[in-house]
Amino acid sequence: MPALRAVLFDLDGVLTPTAEVHMRAWERLFTPFCEARALAPYTSADYFASIDGKPRYDGVASFLTTRGVELPHGTPDDPPGEDTVCALGNRKDGIVNAMFDEEGIDPYPGSVRFLDAVTDAGTAVAVVSSSRNAPTVLAAAGLAARFTIVVDGTVAAREGLAGKPSAATYEYAAELLGVPVHEAIVVEDAISGVQAGAAGDFGLVLGVDRGVGADALREHGADVVVADLDELDASVLDRPARGARS
Repeated sequence: MPALRAVLFDLDGVLTPTAEVHMRAWERLFTPFCEARALAPYTSADYFASIDGKPRYDGVASFLTTRGVELPHGTPDDPPGEDTVCALGNRKDGIVNAMFDEEGIDPYPGSVRFLDAVTDAGTAVAVVSSSRNAPTVLAAAGLAARFTIVVDGTVAAREGLAGKPSAATYEYAAELLGVPVHEAIVVEDAISGVQAGAAGDFGLVLGVDRGVGADALREHGADVVVADLDELDASVLDRPARGARS
């Protein structure tokens, strides 16, 4: 039997290039926000340092902290706007959904080939995403039927699970698959995501460098970093799990 029996995929930036759409949506949100308040301009470095991989409202709050801006948290029912953290997050959600409608979504070909390889080997798979839009994105990308287990932002809120960099959502996905965490691979492209994998007792944390930097992913917990999942095949399942390597 392989040492590793499950692969837990992040969605945005791992299976689909929606991370790029999210990056541009955050830019459309925060560029005018900063300009109107004479704050330091928003840059892509802000996305990677403060937002990438986190639940939406956590990303808003984290970025605002870097600019010394304090807003009430509000509630998820707040209308899109700029009066609360939730209002800003909801505004960003409207921006990104409009972009999905305009541009469509195609999965990364290399990620689909890797998904084919591990599922053909009989490996259990799940998606673990901070986004509340994960089912919509999977359906638009033609991947919905490939995953019976999807732990997204909506599931995390319902189950009271802390978001990344906590390991809680990944641990819950492994539990739903019936696979011990030390026999599961976490696949992530974000610093907060590899931190989540490293925080749990997972067998392998696999980083995909879509721009954050291979060194940064390794520094924060990735055991292996690739530029594209096409570099790997099912043989990754035979790697010794973390506990066996220590």
